[in-house]
Amino acid sequence: MSSLQTPAPPPDPGTWLLDRIDAREQALTCQIEQLQVEIDTLSARLGELGEAIEHLRITRKTLLALAADDGAEPAAPPPALPSHPAYQQILAVFADADRPLRARDLCQALDLPIVAKHTENIRSKLKRLVGRGVLIETEPGLFVQPRP
Repeated sequence: MSSLQTPAPPPDPGTWLLDRIDAREQALTCQIEQLQVEIDTLSARLGELGEAIEHLRITRKTLLALAADDGAEPAAPPPALPSHPAYQQILAVFADADRPLRARDLCQALDLPIVAKHTENIRSKLKRLVGRGVLIETEPGLFVQPRP
């Protein structure tokens, strides 16, 4: 008589199913970990690219500001002068002068008597020209025409 081997008992369907679930859970956990590493790498790269774009925007803004300072934009129209001929005479004196002038200096250049009435009248005209941006008062009572 041959020895009869007893067949292995059939696997318990509950255990077999739980083993399959455990294996699937481990596979999914591994995929999640791999994807998290990829996400971290891509997030770091995204941050680097965002920073690079921000640097380019700052550079563009700086270059445009510098170009505007260099006169790339059209110059503002010259300030309007008062219509009285005395202003034209005053500016003619400044055009010939190579130094800042006082009201008294202008009275002399315009052949006006050096009296308070004339110097105060000239001073008020000079102040009006400063207010319109035609002249600059470098210190109290001392006026100069800005040079381009």
